[in-house]
Amino acid sequence: MSISNNRLKFIVFSITGCMLLLSFNRLNAQGNKPFKVIAFYTGREDKAHISFVHEANKRFPELGRKYNFTYDSTSNWNNMNAKFLAKYQVVLFLDTRPDVPAQRQAFEQYMKKGGAWMGFHFSAFALTPSDYPQNWDWFHNEFLGSGQYVSNTWHPTSAILRVEDAKHPVTKGLPVTFKSQPNEWYRWEHDLRKNPDIKILLSIDSTSFPLGNGPKPEEIWHSGYYPVVWTNKNYRMVYFNMGHNDMDYDGGTNKTLSHTFDNDIQNQLLINTLLWLGRGKK
Repeated sequence: MSISNNRLKFIVFSITGCMLLLSFNRLNAQGNKPFKVIAFYTGREDKAHISFVHEANKRFPELGRKYNFTYDSTSNWNNMNAKFLAKYQVVLFLDTRPDVPAQRQAFEQYMKKGGAWMGFHFSAFALTPSDYPQNWDWFHNEFLGSGQYVSNTWHPTSAILRVEDAKHPVTKGLPVTFKSQPNEWYRWEHDLRKNPDIKILLSIDSTSFPLGNGPKPEEIWHSGYYPVVWTNKNYRMVYFNMGHNDMDYDGGTNKTLSHTFDNDIQNQLLINTLLWLGRGKK
């Protein structure tokens, strides 16, 4: 039985199309490969940090169902050990950091062996003397590069953030500048621009000034350069200065007045980061 040229072309075209579709589906499945996230938190003392922790533990599972990752959280820092961490592709610090030497060592080894980390706001805080002194040189000076905390704005206010590297996967699809959610912004001991290992991804745009409203004059920034999101090129990590909700401290109700996740552009930044850390490479 003979087959006409047109019929033969149709068969070849159909087979080729099916092969391309299967290839696309295979690549798409690989691109959507599920991964596991574990978030550590302390959740005590500062009500703004507690508010953010509760919010994160509600919103990240919702995002996980949409973007194909699982999200677990724990306030038990004794889980910061090699056996437990091996089950997860990404570790989050929602508010504080580990303070027990064995926990710190386990996290450092996890990162040096290719693990991924995403930290928020107070997780980078260190001030000597305080309840969170700078007594972990690897984390604060090498890994984060920021050194000690120096000062902050007050009250929590929105800022205009500027994308410093539009080509990085974390900033993919973001506008050059956008308005953030209210936050308490930190200033650091070290100038990250002088650290060759640090890639600054977002900073506070000059149009934000004056930033903060006091009442103390030093709580209002009028100028300067302030990184708010950055990565260390030697590790799979991203730090976010965001994670301090505005609270009704002055009114005495302690009610949450703003939510970190109520911002589509900022959420895209978080999702970009999680997907890059969970599925990508250093």
